[in-house]
Amino acid sequence: MKTVRIIGVPMDLGGNRRGVDMGPSVIRVAGLHDQLNVLGISVEDAGNIDVRIAEEFHYGHQDRMYLEEISQACCRLSRMVSAAHEEDRLPLVLGGDHSIAAGSVAGTAAFHRKRNEKIGLIWIDAHTDINTPESSPSGNVHGMPLAAVLGLGPPELSQIEGFAPKVDPANAVVIGARSIDSGEKENIGRIGLRVITMKELDMRGMPAVMEEALARAGNGTAGFHCTFDLDVVDPRFAPGVGTPVMGGITYRESHLAMEMVFDSQRLLSLEVVEVNPVLDEENHTGLLAVELICSALGKKIL
Repeated sequence: MKTVRIIGVPMDLGGNRRGVDMGPSVIRVAGLHDQLNVLGISVEDAGNIDVRIAEEFHYGHQDRMYLEEISQACCRLSRMVSAAHEEDRLPLVLGGDHSIAAGSVAGTAAFHRKRNEKIGLIWIDAHTDINTPESSPSGNVHGMPLAAVLGLGPPELSQIEGFAPKVDPANAVVIGARSIDSGEKENIGRIGLRVITMKELDMRGMPAVMEEALARAGNGTAGFHCTFDLDVVDPRFAPGVGTPVMGGITYRESHLAMEMVFDSQRLLSLEVVEVNPVLDEENHTGLLAVELICSALGKKIL
């Protein structure tokens, strides 16, 4: 395993619940560095990128709240992720709300684009996050990053690094969705995005679902970015998340997914988002985030 570079993004502008900006801190406090060191992984912590807080400015248009500030932070994040790749480090991005994925994916895609390579995307989330400002019922930008990286907009996010899409929809898979807006359903159908809902996951099981996702994300690509929104996990196991939805994947299903990510040996960059300590219980969700990161980076039962 190459050296891991941790990049924190204390972002809570993308949603309507405060607190996820503390996510990078509570994941670190839960023992991330020590647990990675136990695995024999060398760790560099680049600290947190600068993100302005909501009290500093007005939220902007109702259909795209704080979009300008989020875009600026994502541009900074993209540059840091790309620099990590240039220095042969594996970027590990800690959120923060899921709007930051527009920057994380952009950085990995831009690095590989210079080498005439494509990347895949495995998006593990209770939500599909494929709204645009026109389709979003709330205007919350944390519901738009997948639309951005797949080229649907908004342009402030989709055009980071000057090209779109960052990922071909044929190489992208959403796993665990159980809350999808009507406008998102139209966007999913329009671009042919593969979305594996909780119903399908229940019927087929996590092993088959992950095998399909890994095949799609790895088909003709240099590898894939994996983004894991903790709200995909059932709130019984992950109570401290930005947007909890009952009926999520179990503790063991979460670990199995991450173990299979590692076994593929195709992981290019990893991201964990939406840990909200304000809503958590004794940092259970932060501790789970550390466990899942370790599974994705090589921790095994035997």
